[in-house]
Amino acid sequence: MKKQLIALLRQNARLSNEQLAVMLGATEAAVAAEIRALEEQGVIMGYSAIVNEEKIEQEQVTAIIELRVTPQKDCGFEEIASIITQYEEVESLSLMAGAYDLAVTVKGANVKDIAMFVSQRLAPLSGVLSTATYFILKTYKEKGIFIETEEKDERGFFCP
Repeated sequence: MKKQLIALLRQNARLSNEQLAVMLGATEAAVAAEIRALEEQGVIMGYSAIVNEEKIEQEQVTAIIELRVTPQKDCGFEEIASIITQYEEVESLSLMAGAYDLAVTVKGANVKDIAMFVSQRLAPLSGVLSTATYFILKTYKEKGIFIETEEKDERGFFCP
């Protein structure tokens, strides 16, 4: 039941325990107990909404920053990762395999805020060798959900 419950919650975390119980062929009490256990074990870390940023009033810029860093003796990437996760601009941080070591997703009010964050906070950190910043222009899909921002014109195009 655990894997099925997690899959259902990933698709829609707003499903009630009653709805989940019906879908899983279990009792409401069993579903509630399983969710509570998953939260206590740290499997479920939180719940969030997927938001179409283009439809809200607040202007915001999102960027992905690649970091090449020197791993520290005895702790690898953990120490620098711990420092970076403390910044409020940081939405996510992942250890990567390939051309760079860490991928940092940040949000700011504008491009200048992101540039200042990179130049004043990330780049000067001990062990940071280089950074590369990529600004997200448009999001088409997030966490399996399609983000449609334009109405499709079903009339098609006509060229005489």
